[in-house]
Amino acid sequence: MIARRAATIVALTFVTGILAWLLFVGLPRWYAGPAATRAVAATPSPSPSPPGRKIKARLYYVGDDGTRLTAVERDVSYGDGTVEQARQIIEAQIAPASEPLVSAVPPGTKLRSVFVTTRGEAYVDLSREVAAAHGGGSLDELLTVYTIVNALTENLPAVTAVQLLVDGKEVDTLAGHIDLRRPIAKGPEWVE
Repeated sequence: MIARRAATIVALTFVTGILAWLLFVGLPRWYAGPAATRAVAATPSPSPSPPGRKIKARLYYVGDDGTRLTAVERDVSYGDGTVEQARQIIEAQIAPASEPLVSAVPPGTKLRSVFVTTRGEAYVDLSREVAAAHGGGSLDELLTVYTIVNALTENLPAVTAVQLLVDGKEVDTLAGHIDLRRPIAKGPEWVE
């Protein structure tokens, strides 16, 4: 009887230890989602690029009719490697647009980080303003999403699809309309 009780106590202690490990160590990694586990490269902070070195990149802005994007060629700072170049392109894309251009990205949006997988999927982590300051509407949301997707897929052959994250988390949508639960391929049909 005492041996059985001791075995039960040992088993319960073991199970409690496993559950505690899962709760404080294992589960946070699982909860981080597939973007964190599939990422092979990340840029937690920008590394300085050579001063003055630029590349030509196509950036996207709201077209004159407001229903499509228009591509504009701009000089963008050079970034060494795919991830750093992706960072430079996105930074240029989300920067305030000079008139007469109109950005589809809400003002105040910041780039937090970029991840690129070996399969060519880019994960772009933007600050909460991309959703919180979004004006709403399915067309506006679509133009915001494809501004980022097209800027990366058009300028970086290594990037085939893009998934947007907000404040480090996967989101269903930005404003309730466009499904962002998986990477999105280039959308040339949304460009004039």
